[in-house]
Amino acid sequence: MHQIIDVAARFTALLEKAGIPVRVVGGLATYLHVDQVDPPSARLTRDVDVAIDRDKLEMIRAVVEPHGFVYRHAAGVDMFLVAENPNARSGVHLVFVGEKVRPEYLEPVPGSAPVRAKQGILIAPVADLVRMKLTSFRLKDKVHIQDLDGVGLITSEIEQSLSEPLRRRLAEVRATE
Repeated sequence: MHQIIDVAARFTALLEKAGIPVRVVGGLATYLHVDQVDPPSARLTRDVDVAIDRDKLEMIRAVVEPHGFVYRHAAGVDMFLVAENPNARSGVHLVFVGEKVRPEYLEPVPGSAPVRAKQGILIAPVADLVRMKLTSFRLKDKVHIQDLDGVGLITSEIEQSLSEPLRRRLAEVRATE
């Protein structure tokens, strides 16, 4: 757990210091949000996903590569691997704000301003995570939705802000709890 949080903290701190917008998304962001409300309910993930602006990728490389992050593009995924442990599972996986992660996804990656977790890491707000999780809608995303909902983080305001297809998916997840 500490290694994943350390990688996320190091990567986002470097970008924040350089004035480059970044936010942790995915399972780690879900973990950090749930951990702030109910630590025993938080489930850790194995990797770090961040949302960035695609047009900042070269600037990001220039900022993080001198600090031990190595850029790779493999199997359609952009990522930064940690030089001392160049395993894709321990790297930082990139998604791009305003773009669909996969063509069949319903919505693009949202780009709201990040919030700061108690560990100091910049993370996507809950509303953005809910949209992303309902858009990808894999089993682990449904579990993350259950985790966020189970500790009361999916508010009626968030639910009302969702598109109709995403509201239907939220209802489907809730029906299986």
